[in-house]
Amino acid sequence: MTRLLLAISRPRFWLYLAGTYLVGYTAGAASPAAFAAPGFWLHLLYFTLPANIFLYGVNDLFDADTDQHNAKKGTREHRLARPERRAVAAAVAAAAALGLALAAAAPSWPAQAFMLAFLVLGAGYSVPPLRFKARPGLDVASNVLYAMPGALGFVQAAGAWPPPAALAGAAAWTGAMHLFSAVPDIDADRAAGLSTAATVLGARAALLACAALWMAACAAAWAVAGPPLALVGAVYPAAAVALAARPSQVGRAYWAFPALNAAVGFVLFLAAVRG
Repeated sequence: MTRLLLAISRPRFWLYLAGTYLVGYTAGAASPAAFAAPGFWLHLLYFTLPANIFLYGVNDLFDADTDQHNAKKGTREHRLARPERRAVAAAVAAAAALGLALAAAAPSWPAQAFMLAFLVLGAGYSVPPLRFKARPGLDVASNVLYAMPGALGFVQAAGAWPPPAALAGAAAWTGAMHLFSAVPDIDADRAAGLSTAATVLGARAALLACAALWMAACAAAWAVAGPPLALVGAVYPAAAVALAARPSQVGRAYWAFPALNAAVGFVLFLAAVRG
C-alpha cells in the first residue's frame, strides 16, 4: 500500500506544491520566528504526500480513458490497475478530508479561500461534469491550482493578500507549465477523443503559447522583484521557443523540467529570504 501511494503521489513533483508553499510563506514572513508556528509545519507536511495523493490520485481515478493510450503510464508513471482503485479512492478521500479540515481551521477567510480553491480546482480538473482537462483554455487556466499553496503561505505569514502582480505571474507560469506538459500527451489525448488546448493548437503553436505565457510571468517577476529574478525565469520561454523548432524533443525535455523547476524554485526561495 505504501509503495502504491508513493507511486501515485509522483514524488518528483512534490516540490510543485510543498516548494511553492514554502516560497510563499517565506516571502510573507516578517522574521524567522514565523517558522515556529505549528500551522506552518502542518501545512508544509500536507503539501508533500497527502496533497499529492489527492491531486494525482483523482487524476488517475478519472483518466483511465486517456491513460490506456499514454506511453508513459506503466513506464515513467504508475498505471492504476482495477484492483488498486478502491484503496486509492479511500486515500484520496482521506487527503481531501484533511485539506477540508485545514481550510475549516484557517484563521482568516483568504486562507480558507486559497485552500478551498486548491481542492476544488484539483478535483474539477479531472472529475465530471467539470473536468477542466477536457475544456480547451480552462485546462490551462485551472492549473493556477499549483499557485494556491504559495498564496496560502503568504497570507498565513503576512496576514495580507499577495501582490496582484505576483498572483498574475503565478497564473501565467502555471498555465504555461500545464500547456507544456500536455504537449507530449497530444497523441494519447487525440486517440482517446479528448480535446485540450494542446490538441487544438498542435505541438508547435502550443510551445509558442507557452513561451508567451512564460514571458508574461517574467514581466510580473520584474514588476515584483526586479530584473535579476526575471532574467532567471527567461530560461523557460527560451526553452519553449527552441523546442518549437524541434517538437519531437518535448517528451525528453519534459522529464528534465522537475530539476529545472527545483533549481529556479531554490532561487525564488533565496529571493524570498532576502526579502
